[in-house]
Amino acid sequence: MQTQAQKADKKMYGEVLESGAVRFERLLPGPIERVWAYLIEDEKRATWFCGGETEARAGGKIELFFKHSRITDEAPPESARKMNDEGALMSGTVTVYEPPHRLAFNWVGMGDPDSDVEIELAPLGDEVRLVLIHRRLATKHRMAMVSSGWHLHLGLLEDQLRGRKRGPFWSVHEPLMAEYAQRQQDAAV
Repeated sequence: MQTQAQKADKKMYGEVLESGAVRFERLLPGPIERVWAYLIEDEKRATWFCGGETEARAGGKIELFFKHSRITDEAPPESARKMNDEGALMSGTVTVYEPPHRLAFNWVGMGDPDSDVEIELAPLGDEVRLVLIHRRLATKHRMAMVSSGWHLHLGLLEDQLRGRKRGPFWSVHEPLMAEYAQRQQDAAV
């Protein structure tokens, strides 16, 4: 029989929805406007994911400036040193902008082809349910990499919103990516 902690931990993992798509769900402390701010405001989003400006409209531009030294004190693997220390800019186009409930964007520069991210927020009492779906992940490797990334980044967002010390990033990224590859081995891409 599973304990409550094991059941809760299991919910942290993304689930494969369809070919090339993964879905995450988190319950975060509200209010919804606070969580929304952490999705769209450059400085707040940079504390858990990546910085960059977001044009507040469908059809607007979204910048995704990854500089992981802003989200972790851990030394990166050599393959991520440049992005960690100097940063890497990717971009996209906002496809849905409905404050404070829905944000979606096309993500360019993560590999071929582009992919799509959709985030929905819904208030649940004092908490907010966040559902994130990332679609058009073209390979199993990309799906495992994206899944492990979102898993960790959403954990950092929860830490930030709950006022907790940030969890690890680099030390768990590769093992988590391998775990997702195993979990998703039968998924169609």
